[in-house]
Amino acid sequence: MSLHGTYDSQNIFAQIIRGDLPCYTLYEDDDVLAFLDLFPQSRGHSLVIPKRAAARNILEIDEASLAKVMAVVKKLAQAIVDELQPAGVQVAQFNGAPAGQTVFHIHMHVIPRFDGEGLGIHAASKADPAELEALQARLVKRLQG
Repeated sequence: MSLHGTYDSQNIFAQIIRGDLPCYTLYEDDDVLAFLDLFPQSRGHSLVIPKRAAARNILEIDEASLAKVMAVVKKLAQAIVDELQPAGVQVAQFNGAPAGQTVFHIHMHVIPRFDGEGLGIHAASKADPAELEALQARLVKRLQG
C-alpha cells in the first residue's frame, strides 16, 4: 500500500477504537488510546493511536492530534522505563508498506530495549494473554501514579 489512498474505517485499530475488538488498554482519554501490542518485539511493546483522526500516516494527521499522541507516547515511555527498567526505549512510526507499516491507521510504537536481548520480529509470535494481562495491570498502576 502506498502513502496515498483512502482511510479504511474497518482497519483493526478503528475497530479497537469503536470497541468492536478488545485490547489490553494502558491509557485512554477522549483523543488517544494506548495499548499493549499482541505481537510484541520486546516485553512491554505498546502502541499509541489517535482516536479522532482518520489518518493513515503522519502525512495525513493534523498537528493538534499528533501533539496529543506524542504527549501520551512520552508519558507511556516514562511509565515503561520506570516499571520495566529497560536499558533503552525505542519510539517508531512507519509510513506506507515499503516502510514497514502493516495497519493503516497512524500509530506510534513504544518498544522497551533490554541489554542482551535482540529486537524480535514483529508479528512473528503472539504474546501469552496471561503475561499481557499481568503487564497491563503493572503499567496501568504505574500510569495512574
